[in-house]
Amino acid sequence: MTVTLQTPRLVLRRPAPRDWPAWNGFFQSERSAGVGGPRSLGASWRGFAGELGHWEIFGYGMWAVTLRGDATDTAVGLVGPWTPADWPETEIGWMIWDDKIEGTGIATEAARAALTHAWDVLGWTTIVSYIAPDNARSIRLAEKLGATLDPAAPQPKPDAPVLVYRHPRPRAAA
Repeated sequence: MTVTLQTPRLVLRRPAPRDWPAWNGFFQSERSAGVGGPRSLGASWRGFAGELGHWEIFGYGMWAVTLRGDATDTAVGLVGPWTPADWPETEIGWMIWDDKIEGTGIATEAARAALTHAWDVLGWTTIVSYIAPDNARSIRLAEKLGATLDPAAPQPKPDAPVLVYRHPRPRAAA
């Protein structure tokens, strides 16, 4: 299933090999510290291949976030469903690669579209976001989306604990 989402300012599309330079540039930088970086070239490549493979295995995954009207279709980040085989719960994750985009509401807009898709199309019954304890921007975004800290939630990587923010079910789906 290839699904493209559109919001007033964004197109969320399946990631493609052409997104590798932007992904790698982000994961080779200190900006990626909140999502497990910086990474070696090999770890960065394996992570990107995992994103592409997630779509192949599950038929969905995190979307490459692009700006509507950008003829270059350049990805500025990745947002959406993430469910590795060893994850205890279904997650909506986000990362903005382009520092010029931070603080513009792009991540919020993309994450809201991803949450709606996960509830309404994927039929998820629970959604969390796993956030590094020192990732203040992601914590603020989760809270802006209405998520609350769930200290009792299972950890995806017990050897590297994270904060687990639980997203509320939409009222109509509750």
